Amino acid sequence: MMVPAVLLMLGALTAVLAPRLLARARWPEREPVVALWAWQCVVGAVLLCFGLSMLLSAAAAWQAVRGRLFASAPHGVVDAYALGASGGPWAAVTALGLAGGALWTGAMLTGEVLRARARRRAQGSELLVRAPLLPGEDPSGARLVVLEGTRPDAWWLPGAAPQLVVTTAALGRLKGSQLDAVMAHEQGHAAARHDWLLHCSRALARGFPQVPVFAAFEAEMHRLVEMAADDVASRRFGRLTIALALVGLNEDRGVFGASTPQAHVPERVRRLLAATPRLSAGRRLRLTALATLVPVIPVLVAFVPGLSALA
Repeated sequence: MMVPAVLLMLGALTAVLAPRLLARARWPEREPVVALWAWQCVVGAVLLCFGLSMLLSAAAAWQAVRGRLFASAPHGVVDAYALGASGGPWAAVTALGLAGGALWTGAMLTGEVLRARARRRAQGSELLVRAPLLPGEDPSGARLVVLEGTRPDAWWLPGAAPQLVVTTAALGRLKGSQLDAVMAHEQGHAAARHDWLLHCSRALARGFPQVPVFAAFEAEMHRLVEMAADDVASRRFGRLTIALALVGLNEDRGVFGASTPQAHVPERVRRLLAATPRLSAGRRLRLTALATLVPVIPVLVAFVPGLSALA
C-alpha cells in the first residue's frame, strides 16, 4: 500500500502548491499559450495521481482486480508493490472513495457539456429567428450575423456551423480594422477549441470547489484563453488595434472601474498597450518541456517498483 499512499500525497501536494507557484510567476502573461499548457499538465498530473492510486488500491483490496491489473506481469512485479494478501482495511475505502470521485467528475463534465450544447441550440434557434438565412445561403457554412442592438457586443457561437455574431452598435463603435481584429480574436478561440478548456475547468471547479487547483484552474482558464486570443488578433492587426476594440466594446459596461467582476478586461488592455516582448524561443521550449514532465512524475512513481523488479 506504499505506492497508492505516495500517489495520494503527491496529488494532494500538487493540488495545493501548483496554483501558488503559478500565481507567483510573471511569465504566463507574456506566454498565455504556454501557461495554458502548464495548467493542463498540472491538472492532468493531479487526476493521474488519484486515478493511479485508485487502481493500485483496488488491486490491493480485491484479488480479482489484482489479477486483471497484473495479468501479464511476472510474479516478482506483483511482489514489488507489496500489496499484501488483503491490502489492509483502508485499501477498499480508498479505492471506493476515489472511484466515487472519478464518477462524480465524469458526471459533472457530462452535465457541463450537455448544458453548453443546450445553450448553443437555444442561441442558434434565436439567431435563426432574428437573422434568418438568406436565399441560397449555405446553413452549414460559417457566417457573420449582424443583430440589431444598442449594446456593442461581439461573440463567437461554436458548433458544427460556427457563427460570429456582431451587434449594430458594435459596428458603429468599431473603427477601421478593429472589427477584423475582433473577428480574428473570436476565430482564435474557435481554432484552439477554448470552449472545451472552459467546460473542463468549470466542471472540475463545480464538482470539487474545495480543491485549490481546480478553482484556480477555472479562474486562470477564463483569463488566459482571452489573452491567447488577443495575441492571435494582435499578430495580424497590432496590439493597439485590438486594445482599442476592447475599449470600444466594454467602455459602457463599467468594467474599467475600481472594482468590477470583469477585472480581466482592463488587465488585457494594459497588457496589450505595454507590449511586453515575448520570452525567447529557448525559454518557451524549456517551460513547455518542464510542464510536460509534471504528469510524467506520477506515472514514474506508479511504475518504478515494477521496473525495479524487472531490472
